[in-house]
Amino acid sequence: MLPREEFAHLPTPVEGLPHLSKLLGGPELLIKRDDQTGLAFGGNKTRKLEYLLGEARAKGATRLLTTGAAQSNHCRQTAAAAARSGLDCTLVLVGPQPSRPSANYFLDQLLGAEIIWTDRETRDLTLEQACREAEENGAVPYLIPYGGSNALGAYAYFSAYQELRDQMAGELPDWIVFASSSGGTQTGLFLGSVLLSGPRVLGISVDEPAAILQGKIAGITRDLSALIKQPVEFDVDDILVNDAYTGEGYGIMNDRDREAIHLFAETEGVLLDPVYTGRAAGGLLDLIRRGFFNRDQRVLFWHTGGTPGLFADRYLAHI
Repeated sequence: MLPREEFAHLPTPVEGLPHLSKLLGGPELLIKRDDQTGLAFGGNKTRKLEYLLGEARAKGATRLLTTGAAQSNHCRQTAAAAARSGLDCTLVLVGPQPSRPSANYFLDQLLGAEIIWTDRETRDLTLEQACREAEENGAVPYLIPYGGSNALGAYAYFSAYQELRDQMAGELPDWIVFASSSGGTQTGLFLGSVLLSGPRVLGISVDEPAAILQGKIAGITRDLSALIKQPVEFDVDDILVNDAYTGEGYGIMNDRDREAIHLFAETEGVLLDPVYTGRAAGGLLDLIRRGFFNRDQRVLFWHTGGTPGLFADRYLAHI
């Protein structure tokens, strides 16, 4: 058994989306609510952090360090996990620093995290320096990778795949669709589908070209396979990534993203975020309209969270 700190609210619900399904004329849509994992507005990183915190505890860590964008959901959940576990936390955020805190950045401050601002080019060096300085000041640092996406973080979504199987009592959907970026979530779900058989797993890339994201996921999959001692054979092309919906880049909203956010809210009362789930849902809606899925199929949208992003200053005027 891998060490684990249990703080996520699990299992997260699986719900139908009957009004949206009817509006689109099929397929039958379902949603897995990992926006309800419970840690400071929840999200998919909470599952990963249970195992990452477990290893941090086992190593005697006193300070967590990680990095992300200015409105990083991963950083917000890391800060919350640290606060809940009685650990200090340093976040290296890619700036420029906003003139006033909002959304995830506001929550990072509220949760007591030390925040260091940097740029994309020096992000990793800044994180390494912060780690050294923490150690020099007497802390025992534990470095969490970008997005919590290593074999240990991905194991959380291998377990989540099994959770879904148990919830649906063998009546699994035909497809699982979700936002994919740092690759850990998709790795766990992909390996689950390969080893346990089941739905096809489709990641909608929010920023990376498909080939780059497939390469990341392939590497983490090999590491995860070794971690759980279950050898697996696969081809990189077995990892399904659609990069047609990245638009003008990470965090830059377009009309498709906005329509998805409004439709999910207005038809089902489900809130999506402007960066990840809004973009993935926009891709899902477009694929449905293009006839990518059969109308008699069942498609599960795995909601990976990010709700606080709705309240970021840069997005409020554009929703």
